[in-house]
Amino acid sequence: MTALVVVFAELLPRSWTVGRAEALAVRAAPVLVPLVAVLAPPAGMLGGVARGVLSAVGVVVDPKAAVLSAQPEIAGAIALHHPEGMVESDRNLLLGALDLGDRQVEEVMMHRRDIEMIDADAAPAEILEQAINSPHTRLPIFRGEPENIVGVIHAKDLSRAVHRFVREQRAGEGALEGFDIMDVAMPPYFVPESTPLDEQMREFLRRRTHFALVVDEYGALQGLVTLEDILEEIVGDITDEHDLEAPAGIEPQPDGSVEVDGAVSIRDLNRACDWNLPDEEANTIAGLVIHEAQAIPSEGQVFGFHGFRFEVLKRDGNRLARLRMRRLE
Repeated sequence: MTALVVVFAELLPRSWTVGRAEALAVRAAPVLVPLVAVLAPPAGMLGGVARGVLSAVGVVVDPKAAVLSAQPEIAGAIALHHPEGMVESDRNLLLGALDLGDRQVEEVMMHRRDIEMIDADAAPAEILEQAINSPHTRLPIFRGEPENIVGVIHAKDLSRAVHRFVREQRAGEGALEGFDIMDVAMPPYFVPESTPLDEQMREFLRRRTHFALVVDEYGALQGLVTLEDILEEIVGDITDEHDLEAPAGIEPQPDGSVEVDGAVSIRDLNRACDWNLPDEEANTIAGLVIHEAQAIPSEGQVFGFHGFRFEVLKRDGNRLARLRMRRLE
């Protein structure tokens, strides 16, 4: 029976459909659609039975999780065929798209330490110079203190407003003195740091905006996230001619070790080196080391966990700036 099932129920139909999948799907649809409708209730009952049996033996199962979910099957198929070279170039893209619902905004946002902001009370000429020299198109505006975000300015909107203002003032020296940046600023858009990435991407598309400020449960600013940040989780880094040259975050060494910037995300490192470091407790490599050490290590300290050796090469204040990693045999 095993041989018959494998040959006639799997190999033969699969070989037959190669090259003619659409034609056969159209012919099979009138039969499969009512069949799926009839078998859906029994399939749901089987899922309930499985949960009941697991609960009886003390295994807690998430009631929202689908027992027969297609997503784990797709991810498993990708992992199965990757060593064979069948999805070599598309694996990260496919897995990135599947994982959007399981990841949150706080995992991909730019930390508030790295956000470039404009002071609303600065001189107009100074604001214009900062916007022109910035590699970013959209810049948050604060008043008084960086936590008090009062707007977001788009470089193109600022350029148009300044041009119009100067023309109306019949340009001369000091023509920008009466210019108020808040007249062209857009209202800030805030999102919770726990928002799933797929939901945030849909919200960006619905609002027709690419920029949001991230706050925690107390309303304190934590960082910012853009549509590009979310798309990069699927397709990888997106750069253009105005982006600053990023420092080398992952550098393989001749001895087989890897030097890593502390701010590199665990997910990016796993992708680049084909590793499987856990990212449940921390988003960055530095965060993982601090979490496991239960302290802020000093330069030169060495740790071993999750099958890897971690050496702290450089510490900048309370931040682990550079680490060397090696897989333990």
